[in-house]
Parts: sequence; structure tokens; C-alpha cells
Amino acid sequence: MDRRSFLTKATVGGVAAAGAAALAAPAIAQDMPTVTWRVASGFPKSLDTIYGAAETTSKYVSEATDGKFTLQVFPAGELVPGLEAAEAAATGSVEMAHTAAYYDWGKDPTNALGTTVPFGLNYRQMNAWLYYGDGIALLNEFYNTRNLQYLPCGNTGVQMGGWYRKEIKSLADMQGLKMRIGGFGGKIIEKLGVVPQQIAGGDIYPSLEKGTIDAAEWVGPYDDEKLGFYKVAPYYYYPGWWEGGPTLSNMINLDKWNELPKLYQDILSVASEAANSNMMANYDFKNPTALRTLVANGAQLRPFPQDVMSASFDAAMSTYAEISETNAAFKKIFDSQQAFKRDAYLWAQLSEYNYDVFMMSQQQAGKL
Repeated sequence: MDRRSFLTKATVGGVAAAGAAALAAPAIAQDMPTVTWRVASGFPKSLDTIYGAAETTSKYVSEATDGKFTLQVFPAGELVPGLEAAEAAATGSVEMAHTAAYYDWGKDPTNALGTTVPFGLNYRQMNAWLYYGDGIALLNEFYNTRNLQYLPCGNTGVQMGGWYRKEIKSLADMQGLKMRIGGFGGKIIEKLGVVPQQIAGGDIYPSLEKGTIDAAEWVGPYDDEKLGFYKVAPYYYYPGWWEGGPTLSNMINLDKWNELPKLYQDILSVASEAANSNMMANYDFKNPTALRTLVANGAQLRPFPQDVMSASFDAAMSTYAEISETNAAFKKIFDSQQAFKRDAYLWAQLSEYNYDVFMMSQQQAGKL
């Protein structure tokens, strides 16, 4: 079955609006095999928005196949540690992982390009590049070498820049700052004099409270509110330039993917695409309310100073140039993203930007 034909008959909008019932023609899986996969999530259930994308995918797949194809989702730590979910899928310990591909950037920085890199594509740009710019195919050239098949499945949108015990007024205030920051962002911010710290989510609050660290980034208002950071680090900075459009993904054992009937491959692809859109809509709905609550409880919003942003951007670009000199896979994918990004911002600054800026001015004037 041709995937584009399948998408025409069962669009993402149709899936999101009517559930997977839009996919399930009568007896669509009547003569198909029964398949049960275990899915290791890279996230705990408490992060319901991120964790939920795997459950959304599972629901759509089951409904579309009349229960013939089942995805059993397990939270981080139940089958394997969260940061090892993708590797578990690669080795066949589980059939699939729902995770952030950049967790494995230390093994090869190319892994990060399937999620995001500092000053990377935003949510809309990432989706455009993935689905229409051959992004999925380019990424799978790399991930297939790890025995994985990559399908986008979720996005948080631009994240916040984290919580700080003291105000950041200039680049000089970043020197010696001990900050909990994950992945590639830590490599870049280290060039600004920051001391990156790898700390699990449950240990961040006590580390901030005791002064063991000076700052911490997590996700954004909805997830951050649950952890109460505003009580011990009141300055809430934006934007999280290291998380411009982080894409979560279903990382599937390549052998298991190739064993699937083509119909099941198509259903899983479309269900993942639907869950991808669903997560962003969920965050867009929940973040405004959470932000108002945080501010009411004392969070003080601050933009990063321009010298911090500029120095961070320059540090990121120099790092990518260094990696590209010795890593052909990274260079091929990164260059494709950069080329699209240049064109995307040429367009966005005309229509979207001007519309949004005007509407924001009306909101600030109390007219909305």
C-alpha cells in the first residue's frame, strides 16, 4: 500500500479529530497477523504530555487494526532506564522505544539531529523538513546503521531557558555558573564558562535548594510547575535556545520494522504522525495557564541578555563546523537542516512574524 495514498485516505487531521476510527475501515485487519510489541518509554508517567505520545500512538494503532497490532507502553525504568530506551530497541531487548534521540549524542552527535541541536529548527520548521524535505529519509540513513527505524512522535515546541537563583544581566554572569542542562546544550554552554551538570529530574529541586547548582533547565511552564523550581530559583529565563523544536521519536528495531506487514508499517507511521501533532497541541493548550500560575507564585520572567544569546549562537556554529570536519553523517544532515532553515526564516519573517507581533501588541493592550 502506497504511504501517500494511505495518508490521503487517513490524514493526520482525521486521526486527531476522530481517533483511529478514521483509519479503521471495516475488517481492515481481518486477515492480518496478531502482533504485540513492547515499547520502552524514555520518560516517566508523571510527565503525562511527553509520555502520553506513546500511549496516543498505541491507541491509534490498536483501533486501526481492530486490536491485531498492539503496542504495550512501559514507563522509564520499568523495562530499561529511560536514557537507554533507544539502545534497548536497537539490540532487540524491546521492539520499540519512544524517546529523545539526542540522549545518545555522546555516542555520535549525529543522533542529536533527530531531536534538536542548539539554535536548530523550530517545531513547524522541523516538521516541514522531516515530512517534505526528506528529513526522515536522511535521518534513517544514519539510524539504520544502529539497527533503528526513526519515526517522529511528539514535540514540546521552544522550551524555556531554565530557572536561576540569581539574575543574569550579562555574559559575565554566566562565568562559573553551575547549571543542570542536558545533552548537546551542555557542550555549547560550557564554552560560555558555564559548568554543565547532569542531574536526574527528581534531584534538581534539592540541588537548587542547597545551592549545589545555581540554575537548571527542564522543559516549559506545564512540566516545570509540577517540580516547584520557582520556590528556590525565582528567575525564569527564555528562550531555551538549545531546545528550539525538540522532536521526540519512535525508535523501532529495524529487523522488527522490516518484518511488519506494509499495512502495519503505514498505520504505525500515520499514528506516530498524529501523536506528533497531538503533543504540540497539548502543550500549546496547557502552557499559558501554567505560566500564569507560576508568575502568580513569584516566578520572575526574564529574557536572556543579547550578549548571552549572541555568544551562545557563535559557540554553537563553531562547534558544528568542528564536528562537520570529521563526521560526514552529521554534516550531511546538518547542512540539509541549515539550508531549509535559511529559506524558512525568509518566509516566516513576512507573514507569521508580522501577524503574531501585531496580535501580541493587541493582547498587551488588553484588546483580546
